[in-house]
Amino acid sequence: MRGKIISKEKCIEALNSSLCFCDVIFGWDINDACYTDTSFSGWHKGYPDLELFIDENTIRYVPWDGNIPLLIADLSGKNTIDSVCPRTLLKNVAAECKAMGYNPLFAHELEWYNFKEDAQTLKEKSYKNISPLTSGMFGYSILRPTQYSEYFNSIHQLMLSYGIPIEGMHTETGPGVYEAAIKYDSILNAADKSVLFKAGVKEIAAKHGIMASFMAKWNMNFPGSGGHIHQSIWDAETNHNIFYDATDKYRMSEKCKQYLAGQLYCLPFILPMYAPSINSYKRLLKGTWAPTTVSWGIDNRTASLRLINRDEHAIRVETRVPGADVNPYLGMAASLASGLYGIKHKLKLKQKPVNGNAYSDESLTALPSTLLEAVDKMKSSSLPQELFGKTFTKHFIQTRQWEIEQYKLHVSEWELNRYLEIV
Repeated sequence: MRGKIISKEKCIEALNSSLCFCDVIFGWDINDACYTDTSFSGWHKGYPDLELFIDENTIRYVPWDGNIPLLIADLSGKNTIDSVCPRTLLKNVAAECKAMGYNPLFAHELEWYNFKEDAQTLKEKSYKNISPLTSGMFGYSILRPTQYSEYFNSIHQLMLSYGIPIEGMHTETGPGVYEAAIKYDSILNAADKSVLFKAGVKEIAAKHGIMASFMAKWNMNFPGSGGHIHQSIWDAETNHNIFYDATDKYRMSEKCKQYLAGQLYCLPFILPMYAPSINSYKRLLKGTWAPTTVSWGIDNRTASLRLINRDEHAIRVETRVPGADVNPYLGMAASLASGLYGIKHKLKLKQKPVNGNAYSDESLTALPSTLLEAVDKMKSSSLPQELFGKTFTKHFIQTRQWEIEQYKLHVSEWELNRYLEIV
C-alpha cells in the first residue's frame, strides 16, 4: 500500500482509517481472472470490500518512486476470514515456533529472467520470439553484468535503501537470468522482503526498459527459475543454532534430523504450497537443477533438501523445491510447519543422504509431476489440515482446482501444431 509523502504517524493514521479491497490475499488472481467458486470469494459473495490491518512495523520508503511510504497489510484479526490469508498463516506458524522456544531465521534465493520487452511488445508478438536481455548460458559471468551495469548495480543499491540487503547477486545459467540471495532475517520479515523484492525488481527493470519475469519455466530449452528457501532454527534463550552438533558425523543435531524428517514426510502432501501453478511443474524435471524426488543430501543440488553444514553459524536447510513463482508466505509457512512437525513428533531421519545424482536413484519417491496430481495428493491426506488448519487448506485447494480448470479450457500452440491439419 502506497501513499503520498507524509509523516510515518500521519501515514499510518490515514491508512488505518480506510477500507481497502485486496482480493489477492485469497490466492492467485492472474490477469484479472477472479475466482468464481471458492468458499470465501465469488459471485455468491458479491465480491465485497474487506478491511485490512496495517502492520506498522513494515513501513519503508520506495527509493525509485520519490520515497513515497509503503506499508504491508493483511487480514490478521478478522476471525474466519484471516484463516485464508497467506501472511496471517505464516504469522501463526511462526508464533507456534516461538512458543516452542525457537527463533526461525529464513532467507530467499530468487532467480529471474530479464527481457528486452514490455507488456505491449509481448502482446504484439503474441508472446513469441521473446528477446532475452543477453544471449548464451553464462552462469556466474563476470562480463554479462557489466554490459547492463546501470540496471544490475541499481538493484543492489536501491534494494539496500529499501531495507532489503542482498548478500550476493550474479548471472545464472540461461540468457538474461540473474540470481539474488536476500540476507536472512526473522521468518516474517524474510517473507515480506521476498514479496517486495519481486515487485521492486519489476519496477526497477521497467525504468531501464527491461521486463523482469519470475515465471518458473518460460522456455523448454533453458533452466527454470528457482526460489530456494534457506532456514535455520535458533534457541530463543541461548541463541545457538539448534541444527548443529559437532560430535555428529554430519554435524547434525537430533533436532535437525527431526526437522529434515518432517519436511521429507510432509513434502508430497503439501507440494502445491511450493509449486502453485501449472507452469511450476515444467521446472521440476530431471537434470534441470530442480528436484524431482523426496530426497536430501549434504551440499547436493540434485536433492529436494540440501543441508549446508560447514559450521555452527552457517548450518541450515535449503528447500530447493520452490520456483521463483512461489508465494513467499506460503512457501516459508510450509517449510517451517513441516519441519516443526518432525520435531514435535520426534520423527526419525531414516533416509540416508543422497550421494551423487538424485535423479537416477530409483529407490527414491518421485514428487507429483503435475498440479492436478499434487492437488489430488494434498486432498487425500489430513496432514495439510493439521499443518495449516481446515479452513485454509480447503480454500487453498479450491484455488488450485480453479487454476486447473482454467488450464483445461486452453488450446495450446503445441496442440494446434500437432493436431489441426492431420487428425
